Amino acid sequence: MPVTRQNLEDLPSTPGVYIMRDVTGKVIYVGKAVVLKNRVRQYFNNSPKLPKVQAMVDNVDRFEYIITLTEKDALSLEANLVKKYNPHYNILLKDDKASPYIRIDTREEFPTVEVTRKLKKDGAKYYGPYLNGLRVWDIVGIIRTAFGMRTCKKRMPKKQCLYYHIGLCKAPCGGLISKEEYKQVVDRVIEFLCGKDDGIKELLESKMMSAADADDFEQAIVYREQLKMFKLLRERSVANLGKVVDVDSFAIASNGMHGAASVNIVRGGKMMGVYNFALGDAADTEAEALSSFAVAFYSANHEIPDEVCFPVKFDASGLSEYLSTVSGKKVHINFPEKGAKRQLIKMAKDNAADFLEKSAEKQLRREYMTSGAAERLKNILGLQSVRRMECFDISHVSGVDKVASQVTFIGGEPSKKDYRRYKIRTVEGNNDFACMAEVISRRMDNGDLPDLIVIDGGKGQLGYAMEAMCAAGVDIPMISLAERNEEIYLPGKSDPIILTKNDYALRLLQRIRDEAHRFAITYHRNLHAKRVSSSVLDEIDGVGPHKRNILLKTFSSVDRLSHATVDELSSINGIDRNTAQKIFNYFRENGDEI
Repeated sequence: MPVTRQNLEDLPSTPGVYIMRDVTGKVIYVGKAVVLKNRVRQYFNNSPKLPKVQAMVDNVDRFEYIITLTEKDALSLEANLVKKYNPHYNILLKDDKASPYIRIDTREEFPTVEVTRKLKKDGAKYYGPYLNGLRVWDIVGIIRTAFGMRTCKKRMPKKQCLYYHIGLCKAPCGGLISKEEYKQVVDRVIEFLCGKDDGIKELLESKMMSAADADDFEQAIVYREQLKMFKLLRERSVANLGKVVDVDSFAIASNGMHGAASVNIVRGGKMMGVYNFALGDAADTEAEALSSFAVAFYSANHEIPDEVCFPVKFDASGLSEYLSTVSGKKVHINFPEKGAKRQLIKMAKDNAADFLEKSAEKQLRREYMTSGAAERLKNILGLQSVRRMECFDISHVSGVDKVASQVTFIGGEPSKKDYRRYKIRTVEGNNDFACMAEVISRRMDNGDLPDLIVIDGGKGQLGYAMEAMCAAGVDIPMISLAERNEEIYLPGKSDPIILTKNDYALRLLQRIRDEAHRFAITYHRNLHAKRVSSSVLDEIDGVGPHKRNILLKTFSSVDRLSHATVDELSSINGIDRNTAQKIFNYFRENGDEI
């Protein structure tokens, strides 16, 4: 519905979700509200707003809403709609597949230690995530060394493997340990992962020294690395927090337009790591931003702990109920004002502020390299705009399989949906100038024209390209970049522009030139490989276009096909035994020539 005073007045005073759309109908923001009427009206009153909120409001053309029974339902629906629409002004977090966990399924007869990157509600125990220097495979190595718990796949081998013979496994596969004894091993491993590490340091030191004394220095290094990891784990214990505490602490920082969020992960009383994220959320209060971020964070496959802490108080009953429902356990939300948990909040705040500062610096550097570089190039060339730049390059080998590439940069950044590839149609032999002229002529007949054309080459290529453009009746600024000395040539001028090698404008031209070169070479190689494959198979009696496509699809390349046996060939649907024998014979007779 349109944003009118009457429509805003008619909003219900119930929990729900609101959806903001721009003039094209695209969803740009999804939010939840305890009272829809109050929340949505806040966006459109005359009170001052944060720049990022105002930017969202300025783009709203109409809105819609969905009533829910409870705030918990609104949170759940909001999370699903954000995943569905990926709105520009919402917090968008991808699944973090880079965060490993250790999984132990105690329901198995002889449980194994597994490393996984996915949390499942399968009844197994998960420990982690292992972040910020905690190398999960080193921790698995400690478990092998100190406890001898098996780390093989779920199906046990029929006899003892190497790990048993070098003292790193109790070998339940060989019946060398009873179920009861192995259960005690598993219990000790779980205690270790939860923070109880009595005697492990001494054991690792002893094994390291023994290996060194035996001149087994490679194994001594393994134990040394495990010892380092053990010490790092111990150092991450949070003072006065207790060994059984699992808690996530959230904080955000903002400079008005941009924001950052940080989450401290504590498991078993140990600091497992920190997540930092850049935020673009259009929430206008810290509490609202924290709540939205928490929902987005846990919707991205992150483990929900027993307790979640925030720096500012707000009504978190709906959030607590939502997280409890999703996790299947009671989740407590607290707002600590002192003690160790308050220190975790302070740490998260400091991390968020630091990440925001570094992100702002990174964004500034990126702008210098992209839009800033484009602005400088515009001024150097004396043009009104270089927003859309296109660069062309030719690729072939001795005039064979001639192709051209067109890459497009918008605002100083690649726009890959606007890339184009050309097969040269009219040029015979090896003539790059004529190839460039053909491509420019064809480009002038199609699509939105650029603000600037960049030619890879010197005066000659630029001259031919200019002639082709003039013949098409088009007048677009055009330059060329000669690779040898990185000289910039302009039409009608004999002397090139020479920029310093660190100039952002030159770097922009180099990036678009190199990208055009890469794109052209890739296309040429693919075309050449396809032609060679086709010509080889065309020589085999009984192999037509249909069978040729089947063979190339099955074996991916002529080289792989040439090593196939008759049985392998005849097993392919559409290739009979007689044809398979002909293919096999052809490659045996002509192998050295292919």
